[in-house]
Amino acid sequence: MSSLSGIRVLELAGLAPGPFAGLMLADYGASVLRIDRVNPPSTPSPDVLVRGKSSIKVDLKSLGGRRFFLRLIREVDVLIDPFRPGVLEKLGLGPEEVLMKANPRLIVARLTGFRRDGKYATMAGHDINYLAVSGVLSMLGPTGTSGEHALRRPLPPSPPGNILSDFAGGGHMCVTGILLALMYRHRTGKGQVVEANMVDGVSYLATAPRKSQKIPGQWDRPRGENLIDGGCPYYNVYECKDQGNYMSVAALEPQFFTALCKGLHLGNHHWGGDREDRKTWPRMKTVLEETFRSKTRKEWERIFDGTDACCLPVLTHDELERDGYELRSAVRLSSSPAADPGSDGWQIKTLERGEGGVTLLHSWLGWREDHEYKLENGGAVVGSSAKL
Repeated sequence: MSSLSGIRVLELAGLAPGPFAGLMLADYGASVLRIDRVNPPSTPSPDVLVRGKSSIKVDLKSLGGRRFFLRLIREVDVLIDPFRPGVLEKLGLGPEEVLMKANPRLIVARLTGFRRDGKYATMAGHDINYLAVSGVLSMLGPTGTSGEHALRRPLPPSPPGNILSDFAGGGHMCVTGILLALMYRHRTGKGQVVEANMVDGVSYLATAPRKSQKIPGQWDRPRGENLIDGGCPYYNVYECKDQGNYMSVAALEPQFFTALCKGLHLGNHHWGGDREDRKTWPRMKTVLEETFRSKTRKEWERIFDGTDACCLPVLTHDELERDGYELRSAVRLSSSPAADPGSDGWQIKTLERGEGGVTLLHSWLGWREDHEYKLENGGAVVGSSAKL
C-alpha cells in the first residue's frame, strides 16, 4: 500500500506547478481526477504531468456544472486550486464560504504565483517574475567581471528555466502544505485552506543563501564572485576539448582540492599562490580553463571516476535517456513505495480532456453516467437519480 492510498484529489486544470503537485500526490498513491474546462483557454504548452491521473470535463460557469462539482466535493479529500486570486469566489465556490461547508474535512490547496495580499496579487506573472521579486534572481548567474578575460561590466542575472519557482517553490511546497494539512486532519478531523505561492516558496528555499550573505567569505560579495555561485575557480564548470561538453568541479574541501590537482597535474605554482588567496583566483580559473580544454570529457571521466576530486561530467537528458538511466521517485519508502517513473519519465504523454473520468467516478463512488450524472454540452452535471 502506498502512503496516500485512499486519498482522493481533485485537480483543477492548470499548467506547471498545479499539475506537478497532482503528479507528486498520484505518484505516492493518491487517486487524482483532473477537472478540465469544457472550452479550455489557449496555453503555451500541453500538460505532460499526467501520470496516474484521470480527467472529466466540467463547466464551472454553468449552474449544472457547479452543482455537480459541489456534489463531488463532498466525496474528496483534497482540491488543488491553481487559479489567480478571486476566481473561485467569482464562480460562487469560495473555499471557506462554500466548499468547506459542503465538506468540513476538505483540504483546499490554493497555489498562486504572487502573495495573495501583496502589491502584485492581481497581476499575471511567470517563474522569472516570482524569482525576481523574491530576491533570488538577483543571486543567480555570472557577472562577467571576474577572471583574466573579464568583460569589466556586470551581466544580467540568469533565470534557471522554470525549475525553481514553478516546481520547487510552487508545486513541491504546495504538496508539503497538503501533507501537513492531512496530518492535522488525522488528529482533529478538520480540513483547512493551504495557501502556497511561488514567491514565498522560493524565498524559503533560499533561506541558507540569504543568511550566508551576512557571513564573511560565504555569499557576501556581488553575484558571481562568491564561493559557490561561479566566482570560485574550484567550484565551477569547464568546457572540454570536445566543444559543448563540460566537467563540473566542486573541490571545496582541501582533500578534494588535492585530488583534483593530482588528476590535473597542477599545483599552487601554476597560479602563483595558495587557493585561499582570492588574488590567485583569476589566474587559477584561466589555468583550469586551459587544462580542461586539453582533453575530451571522456578522457577526464576516465581520470576522475572513482576519485574524491568532486569532478564529474555535465550530462544531458538525451545522454541519460540514450544510456538507459533509470528514473526513480523523489524519495524511496521501504514500506509504502511510490510509483517509479520508469520509462514513462522519458516519454511525452498527455491526458485527453474527459479521459478516464467515467471509470474513476465509478471506482470512487459507484456513479454511473446517465444516472448520478450526465454529460451536457460536453460537461458533467448532476443526473436525475443523484442524491443532493
